[in-house]
Amino acid sequence: MGGETASDSTAGGGAGGGGGGGDGGGETMIDAALATVSGVAPATGSDAAPATEVPSAMRARTAIEVADWRQRVFGVYSEVRRMSIHDPREAHAYWRQARDELFATHPQTPLLPEDRAGFTGLPVAEYDEAWRFDVVLDAPDEPARFDFETGTDGVVPFELVGRARVPGVGSLDVWRLQSYGGGLFVPVRDALASAGGRAFGAHTYGGGRYLLDTVKGAHLGEGQEAGSLVLDFNFAYNPSCAYDPAWACPLAPLGNRVAAEIPVGELYH
Repeated sequence: MGGETASDSTAGGGAGGGGGGGDGGGETMIDAALATVSGVAPATGSDAAPATEVPSAMRARTAIEVADWRQRVFGVYSEVRRMSIHDPREAHAYWRQARDELFATHPQTPLLPEDRAGFTGLPVAEYDEAWRFDVVLDAPDEPARFDFETGTDGVVPFELVGRARVPGVGSLDVWRLQSYGGGLFVPVRDALASAGGRAFGAHTYGGGRYLLDTVKGAHLGEGQEAGSLVLDFNFAYNPSCAYDPAWACPLAPLGNRVAAEIPVGELYH
């Protein structure tokens, strides 16, 4: 399941760090602790079924395409982790190229059909090593969870497992997906997502971006200390609802909203 869902698939395709799923939502919903939008869009473009294709065959094809997207995303992040040991900047360049290729060519791209013809690449800032951190998680003061309601997959529960205190950024809640597949989930909404946010002309998506969504493959690895994680904001990416409102996804809860401007990672135009 994981962070995002769309129409017929349990967590199809998606913008994810390359990876996965999509979401709904938008800036009109960012004042809620959890904001979602779900919908079902008619099949168009590469997703449209031929006249002779029955719905069950289309669902099977979609499931196979989603599985292929997921495998590719997991492969991208595996290579990113390997490359980052010696050169995070080179790993970031590879991540950008791989995601651009997926968005441009894969049948499960979250891009709307009208946006595909003129697509030349995702708006990602240049790498800045100052935004890469190894963080040790602090235990939460008390148990917490949030439930994300989807239109297709029911309630998706998340449990708070720790807090990451990031210098110059603030505290970010680290969530664990409690349903099938498990995984860590770290979204972030920064000051550039607000109407007045500005830095070098940059804007970020109003619902927030994802740093980690490990059930979808978006994982930058463990830090040098036991129990630590790599949080590299250069790899922050937009959920699929930034491109297609047919997706449904959890957006950044209150504990993942920071007052700092974060001008790196994928931006939003």
